[in-house]
Amino acid sequence: MSDRPERPPFRSAGRPFAAKGGARPFPPKRKGGPGRPPAWEGESDVALLYGWHTVSEALANPARRFRKILATENAANRLQEEGFPLPVAPEIVRPSEIDKLLGSDAVHQGLLAEAEHLPSPPLKKVAKSDLVLVLDQITDPHNVGAIVRSAAAFAVGAIVTTARHSPVATGVLAKSASGGLEHVPFCLVTNLARALEELKASGMLVVGLDSEGPADLEDTAMRPPMALVLGAEGKGLRQLTRETCDVLARIDLPGAIKSLNVSNAAALSLGIARRALKRAG
Repeated sequence: MSDRPERPPFRSAGRPFAAKGGARPFPPKRKGGPGRPPAWEGESDVALLYGWHTVSEALANPARRFRKILATENAANRLQEEGFPLPVAPEIVRPSEIDKLLGSDAVHQGLLAEAEHLPSPPLKKVAKSDLVLVLDQITDPHNVGAIVRSAAAFAVGAIVTTARHSPVATGVLAKSASGGLEHVPFCLVTNLARALEELKASGMLVVGLDSEGPADLEDTAMRPPMALVLGAEGKGLRQLTRETCDVLARIDLPGAIKSLNVSNAAALSLGIARRALKRAG
């Protein structure tokens, strides 16, 4: 007798996701209210997750609530063989049906899911982490997704960002994060400078990454708990964000190219910060 938990049977597609460009059966956008974190600007309460790592990591996260899963026969069989819990019965479809929904350029590996967004933790809880990442209006979902993946690799407690001028944790961002969304929560705030002041009041050291910083990040004194702040590519940190940081630091590069893509800068600076915090231990 198998000791695997019983799973719902697979079934063929009945009513799949609405086709690209068509009306999706999404509920009205979730709104913030008293005591509730704000919602992303333009957010529906449905996150689209696609690709093996993205969907399988979400399935392994008990906090993630699924509404619908589309899977090719091969992908569904792999999920079953590897013992992933299936909270809803996957609808078996052809790869072309998922292509129609996402576009032919999306690498979905036979998996597409509708799920609810993960809850935004309160800032007071975030402040208890030893290392937090703060994003100041970084809008490209590919870059933010790659940053989330690096944040998960370096055990970042949370990513703090504004509800406006930030990409929603869905679709391309989720795919680029490669499952990282399940390990690093987004803490959505209305005013970034005010949020940084709250983190500072809780005892966090706030370090802003800035090309004009007075010292290299490797030569900057760091200690836990710490928040590392990154600005948008090209624009950098906004003036009020820069003024709110405790200290500014730059990344000195020895090669001919002196600047990095923001997601690469995030990975490098998180590595430097994590080593510094370990030494400060």
